Amino acid sequence: MTEELSEPEAWELLCEYTKGEALRKHARQVESCMQAMARHFGQDEKAWQIAGMLHDLDYEMYPDQHCIKAKEIMEERGIDPLYIRAMLCHAWGERTQEKPESEMEKSLFTVDELSGLINAACLVYPSKSIEDCTKKSVLKKFKDKRFSAKIDRDHILQGCEMLGMPLEEVVDICIGGMKENKELCGF
Repeated sequence: MTEELSEPEAWELLCEYTKGEALRKHARQVESCMQAMARHFGQDEKAWQIAGMLHDLDYEMYPDQHCIKAKEIMEERGIDPLYIRAMLCHAWGERTQEKPESEMEKSLFTVDELSGLINAACLVYPSKSIEDCTKKSVLKKFKDKRFSAKIDRDHILQGCEMLGMPLEEVVDICIGGMKENKELCGF
């Protein structure tokens, strides 16, 4: 039996394992990007949001077992395998062998890193607000390998390729999703 998660239940689960504000903010930003991607693909926005929210469920408490521990936690709670697989796919090639296949899985693989780059780009504005963020500025930061050097640009490009979408379009969709949910995203 699988449990159908509501957004508040998913948030409660995330907060049980994620106490830090930065990771909670990241979860909300990925959630917002996923909502926008779901809309783009004409899919269930709530399901995609929850997948985005829970992707780093175990990262803070179990960094050395990231994804493995989250899978255990989610399975023990009877959470829908849709969310478990999406969570595993976001770390494909690094921590798991679960290759993204669905649009949801490919989107999560792509927007996890991309949302971090968008957030970092916002921090250089005096306002530190997503409202001032533009696709042009994010693409410029994307090309500057020294800016947020830990962000894996190849990972993002690989995700865009899997989605069959240009980077520019995915950036635009994600900025839109984060602007739509700016308070939730911490802006």
